[in-house]
Amino acid sequence: MSKENLFDLKGKIAVVTGGGGVLCGDIAKGLAACGVKVAVLDLKKEAAEGVVNDIKKNKGEAIAVVCNVLERASIEQACEQVIKAYGLPNILINGAGGNSPKATTSKEQLSVADLKNKTENFKTFFDLTPEGTQFVFNLNFLGTLLPTQVFGLKMAENGGGVMLNVSSMNAFRPLTKIPAYSAAKAAVSNFTQWASMHLAPVNIRVNAIAPGFFLTEQNRFLLTEQKTGELTPRGKSIIAHTPMSRFGVPEDLFGTIIWLLSDASNFVTGIVVPVDGGFSAYSGV
Repeated sequence: MSKENLFDLKGKIAVVTGGGGVLCGDIAKGLAACGVKVAVLDLKKEAAEGVVNDIKKNKGEAIAVVCNVLERASIEQACEQVIKAYGLPNILINGAGGNSPKATTSKEQLSVADLKNKTENFKTFFDLTPEGTQFVFNLNFLGTLLPTQVFGLKMAENGGGVMLNVSSMNAFRPLTKIPAYSAAKAAVSNFTQWASMHLAPVNIRVNAIAPGFFLTEQNRFLLTEQKTGELTPRGKSIIAHTPMSRFGVPEDLFGTIIWLLSDASNFVTGIVVPVDGGFSAYSGV
């Protein structure tokens, strides 16, 4: 391929899980704008259809597919729909994931007084339930592994492809209050490296991005005050530790994503790229 076409994705077929969400929805729209045929997979039909409608308004090509990334049968059914509509996909973006208040502590650090705090909805680490923790871990880790199995098999049979996982800053340094999410994203980064090695002989590249702090529906309750919209102390702390002094916007991810999906990174596999405004480079001092 010529140097002029290194970043060309036109004609590719991409599957985006969690495609009805804020970040992955914009990723799907960006890929469609590059001439990619996009299958927008989401548990919520309306969310996926909303993204697809936006893509079609801009002359792009996309389909909405309902999919539960925690159920292999649902993923296999989604895969069949994608193949029927467009053919065998050669790009998979594992974007489904998120956190939950049920797996989040109320405070960053424990005090002795907290052990006796019976206030409704107040949670110490010791109050987190196995169910809440497992939901978050499964959504992020199994929700990456299972689509990798289903779509990866088709790619292997078809001569190869490219996978992009969505890790997080949590994978580099665990953030306070969200132990399950931090552990799950660390697992995603580790799995990215493992899968890159395992699938290299069948011409499948596997990389990940690690977004910094982007306001989404999953983390808005942690970063902004519900009534006023002002930053919480946690939100202010994040901005103070981000050299570029702002939250990310979906467009900030796109250059890195195009590079990792295109032939421009043809000899790149098994890496996790921070897209974080410098957060991971700053010690706070």
